[in-house]
Order: sequence, then structure tokens, then C-alpha cells
Amino acid sequence: MPLIDPTSRAIINGLQGGFPLTPRPFRDAGLELGLSEGELIEGVRDLVGAGQLSRFGPLWNAEMLGGDVCLAAIAVPPERFDEVAELVNAHPEIAHNYERSHALNMWFVISAEDPRRIAEVIAEIEAETGLGVHAMPKMHEFFVGFRVEV
Repeated sequence: MPLIDPTSRAIINGLQGGFPLTPRPFRDAGLELGLSEGELIEGVRDLVGAGQLSRFGPLWNAEMLGGDVCLAAIAVPPERFDEVAELVNAHPEIAHNYERSHALNMWFVISAEDPRRIAEVIAEIEAETGLGVHAMPKMHEFFVGFRVEV
């Protein structure tokens, strides 16, 4: 694992769990971190570009906005994993996609503006891949505060 420079460390540690909702959020967040607006924007861009952050952006609560979210999993033959991941990830409704050491080795989250779209996305993925998708809709939500200090 590559070493993380002090600026990247400050960005990762400082932006977990909140980002200012202001007209100039990068300027305001940068002030808290001792960085200029440009340094923060460039630092985030570099972290994402280097793969040290998988993404940087808002996490919308689809349900509070009238949509829905569903955890799903597929048992993918190992030799097809990359192909199937590409097909699944091509859907804009896919928020996260992870490989797991389990019979159901591909897990992903479907997030849609219209709750009916969840079933449509599942049907599309099944048609495109020829594999069954196991939908696991949320029964109850728990909030677990999670921070990773680097």
C-alpha cells in the first residue's frame, strides 16, 4: 500500500462524515483543513485518480427522496467476474459493487428514484448476464457511525 502524504491524510480524515453545504464548500472545508480551495479540489481529484478513494460525492438518502434502495448479490463464475461487473456497473442505479469470498461473490447496492425501478434493474441485469440476482430489501435501518483514520 502506498504511503499517504500529510495533505492526503488530512483530506481523508477531515472530510469523513460531513461536507459544508455552502456556496463555496471546497473553500470552507479547505479552511478547516488548512488548505486553499484549489489545494483541496486538486487533492480530492488526485486521491480519486490514484484509486486511494473509490469515489467522492454525496450519499443521497433515496428513500427520503421518494426512491428506494436494495442490496443484491449474484453468484458469478470466477472466469466471468470482470465481464459481469462491467455489465452491472453500467447501470446508473448501481451505487456500490464489491467482490466477496462467498458463493454469492458479487454484492451491490441498487438505488433508484422510483421504487419500481429496483425490480426493473434486477430484471435487466438477469437478462444481460444470464445469472439470477438475489434481492435483499432493507427490513430495518440501523445507523453505524464509521470512520477510518489514516
